[in-house]
Amino acid sequence: MLFKRLFDLFFSLVGLLLLFWLIVICWVVASIETRSNGLFSHTRVGRHGKLFKVFKIKTMHANIIYNTSITTSNDPRITVSGGVFRRTKLDELPQLWNVFVGDMSFVGPRPDVPGYADKLDDNIRDVLLSIRPGITGPASLAYRNEEELLALQTDPKKFNDEVIYPDKVRINLEYIATWRFMRDIEFIVRTIFH
Repeated sequence: MLFKRLFDLFFSLVGLLLLFWLIVICWVVASIETRSNGLFSHTRVGRHGKLFKVFKIKTMHANIIYNTSITTSNDPRITVSGGVFRRTKLDELPQLWNVFVGDMSFVGPRPDVPGYADKLDDNIRDVLLSIRPGITGPASLAYRNEEELLALQTDPKKFNDEVIYPDKVRINLEYIATWRFMRDIEFIVRTIFH
């Protein structure tokens, strides 16, 4: 896992240096459209249960009342630019900083909001939180159309909690149990080109 961290450290720095201009453009566009700071942070659960702030480009209006933490593709809060950022994953670029400082890895389980991992069996939770969460990973790729899938459900939160989330846990446990560095490279390539 030391090599994985060295890889993350080097390529997150390279990514920040090469893509800083693009992050700034996305930030400016999001700031104009949302009339607020186009960069936002959200508390997530990291390695060993440590809470950290994940950074993203803002893709939603904050002043629309929509009482759920589950986002679907037809969510009325999503801005025009936000729709583009979410489809192209440009909203995730600020997480290069999270990778650089060691809160995240390029590949791993997506970091959960507080509360979800708490519902898991202790042994399962300990395994999932034994590694750094990732920007992408096998579960993210398996559910890359998650927002569209949730939009088809009459109760998106229930479908997420009872179907998607348990399946992501299964996929992530398998990823951790069978981890190989070259598979991480494969997941990164698939994320970029899909």
